Amino acid sequence: MAELCPPDSTLTALDEETLWDMTESHRWEIVRSICPSRLTPYLRQAKVLGQLDEEEVLHSPRFTNTAMRVGHLLDLLRTRGKNGAIAFLESLKFHNPDVYTLVTGLQPDVDFSTFSGLMETSKLTECLAGAISSLQEELSQEKGQKEVLLQQCRRLQERLGQAEAHAESLRQLEADHGRMKREVSAHFHEVLKLKDEMLDLSLRYSNTLQEKELAATRCRGLQEELYLMKQELQRERLSASCEREFRERSLKMAHSLERGAEELSHLKEENEKLRSLTFSLAEKDILEQSLDEALESKQELVNRLHSLRERAVVAERQRTQYWEEKEQTLFQFQKTKVDCEIYKEKMNALQSQVVELQTERDKAYSARDAAQAGISQNLTEKDALRRKVFELTDQVCNLRQQLHRLQAESPQGPKQEVGAREPCRRGKQRLARMFAICPRDDSPCSCLSSSEAQLWSDLSATSSYELVDSFRSSSPVPPSQQSLYKRATEDFRDPWSFSGFLEIPEADGRASPGAKAGDADLDYEIVCRADLPESESSLQPTSRSLCISASSVPVRRRPARKILSQVTVLAFQGDALLEQISVIGGNLTGIFIHRVTPGSVADEMALYPGTQIVMVDCEATEPFFKATLEGTTLEQAVGLLRRVNGFCCLSVKVNMEGYKKLVRDLEAKVATSGDSFYIRVNLALEARAAGELQVHCNDILHVTDTLFQGGGCWHASRVSPYSTKDTEHGTIPNYSRAQWLLVTLVQDMAQQSTVPRKQSSGGPRKLVRIISEDRTKDSPLCSSFDGAQSDASKLEEPCPRCFWAESCVTLVPYTLVQPHRPSRPRPVLFVPRVVGKMLSEKLCLLQGFKKCPAEYLSQEEYDASSQRGDIVQEREVSGGQYCVTRQAVEFLMEKNTHALLDVCLDSVRALHRMGAFPIIVHVAVNEKAARKLRKALQRLGTSEEQLLEASRQEEAELDRAPCLHGSLAPDAWSDLDTLLGCVRFAIADEQKKVVWTELRTR
Repeated sequence: MAELCPPDSTLTALDEETLWDMTESHRWEIVRSICPSRLTPYLRQAKVLGQLDEEEVLHSPRFTNTAMRVGHLLDLLRTRGKNGAIAFLESLKFHNPDVYTLVTGLQPDVDFSTFSGLMETSKLTECLAGAISSLQEELSQEKGQKEVLLQQCRRLQERLGQAEAHAESLRQLEADHGRMKREVSAHFHEVLKLKDEMLDLSLRYSNTLQEKELAATRCRGLQEELYLMKQELQRERLSASCEREFRERSLKMAHSLERGAEELSHLKEENEKLRSLTFSLAEKDILEQSLDEALESKQELVNRLHSLRERAVVAERQRTQYWEEKEQTLFQFQKTKVDCEIYKEKMNALQSQVVELQTERDKAYSARDAAQAGISQNLTEKDALRRKVFELTDQVCNLRQQLHRLQAESPQGPKQEVGAREPCRRGKQRLARMFAICPRDDSPCSCLSSSEAQLWSDLSATSSYELVDSFRSSSPVPPSQQSLYKRATEDFRDPWSFSGFLEIPEADGRASPGAKAGDADLDYEIVCRADLPESESSLQPTSRSLCISASSVPVRRRPARKILSQVTVLAFQGDALLEQISVIGGNLTGIFIHRVTPGSVADEMALYPGTQIVMVDCEATEPFFKATLEGTTLEQAVGLLRRVNGFCCLSVKVNMEGYKKLVRDLEAKVATSGDSFYIRVNLALEARAAGELQVHCNDILHVTDTLFQGGGCWHASRVSPYSTKDTEHGTIPNYSRAQWLLVTLVQDMAQQSTVPRKQSSGGPRKLVRIISEDRTKDSPLCSSFDGAQSDASKLEEPCPRCFWAESCVTLVPYTLVQPHRPSRPRPVLFVPRVVGKMLSEKLCLLQGFKKCPAEYLSQEEYDASSQRGDIVQEREVSGGQYCVTRQAVEFLMEKNTHALLDVCLDSVRALHRMGAFPIIVHVAVNEKAARKLRKALQRLGTSEEQLLEASRQEEAELDRAPCLHGSLAPDAWSDLDTLLGCVRFAIADEQKKVVWTELRTR
C-alpha cells in the first residue's frame, strides 16, 4: 500500500463545527459558482461520497438547477462529519481556488504534504492528472473558439465597411427623396392655404349677409312699433272726443229734467192755492177729476221719459260698438298697408341679394376655373416629380440587385438575404386598387394565365375610364359634367356594384421610414416584392410607361373613406383558406371570421376577427364557383371555404356589433352557433345513441347548429305544436346523411315489396314522406349561389350550387318551413272531398261555419281576377267560369266564420299566397268506415267503391301539401253524427296550433 500523505495541520487542527461554520457562512458564493460534476470524482476517491450519492446529486429530477444540486451535495457532505468538510475544501483547491481562498483565507497549494490522509498518494496523483488534462482540453477549446471569433470579427468588419458605403449612397438618395417630398408638400400646403383663404372669405361674406338680414328684421320691427304707437294715439284722441260729446249731451238732458221739475213745482203751488180756496162740491169733483187726469198724463210723460232714456242708452251702446268696429277695421287696414310696404321692401332687398349672389356666383365660377387650372398645373408638376421618383427608384432597385448578387456570392448568402430584406419588412397591409400594381413588361411576373390576363385587362379598362371620368381622378384634366353628376348621385349607388372597385391590401407605412403615415400627399410608395403576398407578386398587370426592377413594385395609394357597413372586395392567394382563418356564425347572424393565423396571407390582408364574409368568388381559378354567404348555414359556409385553394376574391364588411353579440351568446352558452331555421322531417329517425333525438315523420324541428360536434350532425329541438317554443332537444343527421338514410329506407321498402300505406293519427306512425326536389330550380335558400355544379360522388360534401339539395339525389329528407299565427278563423278543407260534401251540409247548420260559394265570372272578369291572383279554383262553363275567389273567402273570414271549401289540394298553395291558411282535415276511410256512411253516400249518388278509390287517390296527393294536416282514424267514430263531433273538435284544435308552411319550390 502506498504511503499516506500527512494531514494539513491548519485544517485538521480545526474541529468539525468550525469547518462547517466557515463553509456555511459562504454558502451563497459556493452554490452560485461551483459545478458539482467537477467535484464528485475527487469526493468519491476520498470515500466521503458513494456512487448512489453522486447519481442522486447529478441526475435527480427533484433538482432543477445547479444551485439546488450543490446545496444537496453540501447537505450530504455534512452528514459525513469532519472528513466531508476537509475533502470538500481540498476539492476546491483543484477546481475553484478562488472559492477555497474565500472560505479558508489560505492560498491553494497542490503540495502533497498539505493534503489530508483521506486519499492514497497514487489515487491523488491520478486525480490531479485527470484534473490537469481536463483543464488543458478546456484551454484548447477556448483557443479554437477564439480563432473562430477572430475570423468572424474580420468578416463582420468587412461587411460593416460595405454596409457603411451602401448606407452612405442610400442616405444621399434619401436626402434627394426628402427634398422632393418637401417641395411637393410645400405646393400642397400652398393649395391648402388658398383653400383656407377662400373658406374664410366665404364665411365672412355669409356672416355679413346674416348681419344684414338681422338689421333689416330689426328695422321692420321698429316700423311696426311706430305704426302701433300712431294707431294708439288716434284711438286715444277719438275716445276723448266721444267722452266730450257724451258729457255735453248729459248736461242737456239734466237741464230738461230741471225744467220739468220746475213745472211740477209750479203745478203743486197752484194745487195748493186751489185747495186753500173754498169750492163747492161740484167744483171739487171737477177739480179732483182734472187732478187725476193731470196725474195720469204726468205718469205717461214719466214712462215715456224712461223709455226714451233706455233707447238713448241702447243707441249709445250701438254707436260705441260700431265705432270700435270701425277703429279695428281701420287698424287692420293700416297694418295691412304697412305689411305690404314691408314685404315690398323685402322683395326689393331679396332681388338685390339675388343679383349680388349671381354676381358672386359668376366670380366663384371664374375662381373655380382658375383653381382648377392651378390644380391641373400642380398635378402636371407632381407627375414630373413622380417620374423623377421612379427613375431614382429604378436606381435603388438596381443597387439592391447588385447587393443581392454580392450577398449570393458570399458563403453566408441566406443570412445576408434575410438581413437585406429586413429594412423593407412591413406589417399588415392597407387596401389599394388592384390595377395600381404595375410592374414593367419584361418582368418575370408579367406572365399570366388567360383568365388572370382577362381579369387584369378588365381592371385596367376600368382604371383608364376612371382617370377620364371620375372626380377623384389624379389626371390634370378638370372634372367633366358627368363626373360632377356622379359625385352628386354617389350616395345613392348600389353597394353591390363592384365594377372598378376591386381592392387588394397595400403595404402599411408604419414599417418603412419612407412611407410614413403623415405623407398623405404622396400617391405612390415603393413596396418590396418580398413583402407582397404571392398572389400580388404573381398577378400584376403590365405597364409600358414604367420601367421598374423585379425587386420592388410601385403601389399607388388612394385616399379612401372608412364606412363600416360598406362591402370591400379583397383579392389574394387563398391557398388552404380554412387553415388561415376560422369562422363562426350561421344563416341568422352571418358568417364571421373568428381567428386568423398569424403570418398567413389572410393576416397580411388585414383580415381580423369581426369581419363578416359576404361573398366568395373563385371564378378566376374554378369556373362557376361564386357564392353568397349571407343566409347560408355554418356547415355550408365551411364547405364552400374549404374548396378555396388558390386565387380568390372575398367580399367582406365590418360588423363588430353582430360579432360581439354572437360571441357573448356563445360564451354564455345561450347558443352554440349562429344558425336558426325550422324544418319539416320527411322520414322517421330512431335514437340509436345517447344524445340523439328520436324523430317521427312530419315533426317540426328547430335547428340551431349545423356543425355540431365537428360536423356530421345537426343540433335541433322539437317544437311545440301550439307555439314556437323548443321542447326536447338532441342531435339529428345532417342533410346528406339523412338523404342517404331516406334512400336506404326506400330501397328496403322496395325490396320487401310492401307499399307504405298512409296511416291515420290513430294507427302506426308513417315512416317516410316521399318528396322530390327539381334540381333545375332553386329553393328559397338556393339563390345564394350562381351557377355552381354539385358533385354526385361525394354526398358528405356540400354542393356549391344549392344550400338545401347537397347531392344529386332528388329525394328531400328535410323541408324548410316557416311559422304563421292567423288570428281569424281559417278555411276548412276535407280529404276525401266526397266526405267533405257530407260534412259541409251538416256543419252549415251550426254557428261559425258556412260554405264558400263559387261565383260566376265573365271572361273579362276572369282575366282581371287571374292577373290579380284572386282565383282559388275554377270550373269552366259556357260563356264564363265558376270560380272560388279570394274575396269570397276573406268575406267569410272577416265575419268570424270558418269557410268550408270544396276544392282540391292543389289550391292550397294559392290560398297560402293570398294569406289564407286552410285547415286540412283528413278522414281516413276503409271498407268498414265506408259501410258506416252508406246512407249518406246513397243521397249523393256515390258507391262505397268510388269512395275508397277517391280516398286512395287524394291520400296520395296529401303528402305533396305544403303544410301539416289533421287526421281522424276510422275507429274514432261510429256514424255520421259522431264523425261530425270529431271534426268539430279537430277544427278547434287545429285553429289553436301554429301553421307551418313550406318554402320549397315546385
